[in-house]
Amino acid sequence: MVNQYNLSEGALQTIMKGGEYTAPIMQVLGIKKINSGSADKERYRMLLSDGKNTISFAMLTTQLKDAVGSGGIPIFTIIKINRFITSVINNSGKGDTRVLLILDMQILVSGEEVGEKIGSPTTLSDAVINEQPSNGSNTSTSVAKPAQNGVAVAPSSSTANSSSTNGASLAGQLTHPISSLSPYHNKWVIKARVLNKSAIRTWSNSRGEGKLFSVDLVDESGEIRLTAFRDQVDKFYDYIQIDKVYYISKCQLKPANKQFSNLKNDYEMTMTPDTIIQECFESDNSAIPQTKYDFVNIDKIANMEPGVLIDVIGVVKNVGDLQTFQAKTTGRELKKKEAVLVDQSNTAINLTLWGAEAESFDGTNHPVVLIKGARLTEFGGGKNISTVSSSLMKTNPDIPECYRLRHWYDNGGSHSDATNLSARSGSGSLSTTWMSFSEVQDQGLGKAERGDYYQVMGTILLMRSENLMYKACPTEDCNKKVIDLENGMYRCEKCNREFPNFKYRLLASMNVGDWSGNQWISMFSSEVEKVLGMTAQAVGETVEQDPEALTTITDKANFKQFVMKCRVKMETYNDESRLKTVCIKVEDINY
Repeated sequence: MVNQYNLSEGALQTIMKGGEYTAPIMQVLGIKKINSGSADKERYRMLLSDGKNTISFAMLTTQLKDAVGSGGIPIFTIIKINRFITSVINNSGKGDTRVLLILDMQILVSGEEVGEKIGSPTTLSDAVINEQPSNGSNTSTSVAKPAQNGVAVAPSSSTANSSSTNGASLAGQLTHPISSLSPYHNKWVIKARVLNKSAIRTWSNSRGEGKLFSVDLVDESGEIRLTAFRDQVDKFYDYIQIDKVYYISKCQLKPANKQFSNLKNDYEMTMTPDTIIQECFESDNSAIPQTKYDFVNIDKIANMEPGVLIDVIGVVKNVGDLQTFQAKTTGRELKKKEAVLVDQSNTAINLTLWGAEAESFDGTNHPVVLIKGARLTEFGGGKNISTVSSSLMKTNPDIPECYRLRHWYDNGGSHSDATNLSARSGSGSLSTTWMSFSEVQDQGLGKAERGDYYQVMGTILLMRSENLMYKACPTEDCNKKVIDLENGMYRCEKCNREFPNFKYRLLASMNVGDWSGNQWISMFSSEVEKVLGMTAQAVGETVEQDPEALTTITDKANFKQFVMKCRVKMETYNDESRLKTVCIKVEDINY
C-alpha cells in the first residue's frame, strides 16, 4: 500500500533531524485549526505520516490557509510538500520542540479516494529527533543550504561581519521563520531580506527629541516590519541596505499598527540595545524571496474603503508638472506631482507624489510604476492613491506583471478609453431625481461602476454618537486622521510630518427614514455641521469639557428633516452585498 502511493518512507526522520529531502510525499492523518485570534493569521496543525513514522507538529503557514478551503483537507489525503522549513519552539515549558512548517504543497490524491491509513507508522519520538548523527550535527555546517527544504543555519564566523552587532557572531545558530515569531518566544534568529527602508524621521517637543526609521523584512514564511529609535538609528541605518540579507536577533515584538503597514503579519519588531544584526554573505540567497506584492487591479479600487494601504501597479498614462506651494497654516514649502496610472482593466487612477519623490519622478516615457503600500484616499467622490513614508515605489521593475503591462500598453492599451476613478463628482453634475428609499431598492440603484445619485426628503431617526469625531491633520488642505504619538505630537502620514496640534473633523453614521422605509447613511464633516448647527471644532471643544455632551448634541439632530443628495454604490464584502449610501449634500427644506 505504501508503494502504491509512493509515500516517502523515512523522510520525516531525515527532515526532523535537520537533513534535506526533496519533495517528500506524505499522508495527512489529521488536521486541526488553531485559534490565533486573527482571521489573517489562521493556522492549521497536521498529523503527517510518511508510511513509517508520524509527527503531530506539522504546520501550514498562513499563506496556505486558502489551500485548506472551506471543506478542509480530508483525512487520508496524499500530499507532496514542495517547500518546507523546520523551526524550534518552546512547548509551554516542556522543552524545545521541532516543528515542520509547510510553505508550499500539492494535493495528489483526495482522502475520500484513499479511504484508509497507509501502513502502520509509529510516532517519531523526540529522542530520535534529537539524536546526534555520527558525522556531527548539522549546525556545524559552514554554509547553509537555501531554506527550501530543511533548516537554515547561519554561516561560519569567517564570513560573518560583526561590525554592527552586539557580542558573539550568529554563526552556526538555527534560524527561525518570520511566521513563527511571537512576543512569547524571545530566543530566535531570523534570516531575512530587506525589502524597503524608510528615511530617518525626527521629532522634537517638550518631552525631548528623537529619531526613527523602519525596514520591511521578508523570508520564505512571511514578512515583518522592524523599527529603530534614537541610538539604534545611528548604529544601524547606514549598515542596513535594501535587497541585502541579514541575520537578526534580540528584538522586541509587539502587535502591529495596521494604520502604518499593510504587511501580512500581526506583529512588528522594535530594536533594543541588545539587538544583533549581521549581514549574510552566502553566495546563494535565492531561497530568500524578493519583495512580495499583493497587487490590486485598479478597477477593484472603486469598491475599497479609503484609508487602507494597497499594492498597485500601472502604466503612467500622463504626468503633470511639479507643483510648489506653501502650506497656509505653517508656511512650509510643499512639492507634489500627479500622475495617472492605468492597467489592463481599462481603469485609471491618480497617483500623488510628494517631496523629493515628486522632484525626481519622470513619467514622460510612460514607464510601468509599482507602489507597495500606497495610501487610498477619497475626495469629491473620486478615489486617489498617494505615497507615504513607508511606501516602496519602483519604476519598470523586473517582474512578470511589469512585462505583461508593458506588452498590453504598447499593443493598443495606450489608446484605450480608460475610466478614471479619480474623477470628482461635484454637486452640479448630480442627478436631482427625487426617489424614495424603496424606489432605490426596487430599481436596483448602486450597480453602476461609479455609483448612482438621487435626492430624498428624509428624517434623521438616529445619529450615532460613537466615532462621530476624529482628530485630523491641522493643515488646511488635509483632512487625514492623525496618530497621537503620546508625546504631545500628532503625526499625519499624508503630510509625512508631526504637529503639536490638530483639528476636529466629523464623520457621521445615521439612520434616515422617509415614507417608504429607512436607510443607513454616512455623512462627511461639512454636511454634519449643517445638521448639528455647530462646527466640528465647537463640537470637539464641548466634548473636551464634558464627554457626555456628545450624546446630547447628536440627540438634537434626531427627527430633523432635510433634503439629502446621496450617492449609492453596491459593495460586496465576504460574499455579502449591501448598499453603501453617502450623503454628499444636505439642504434645509424650503416649505
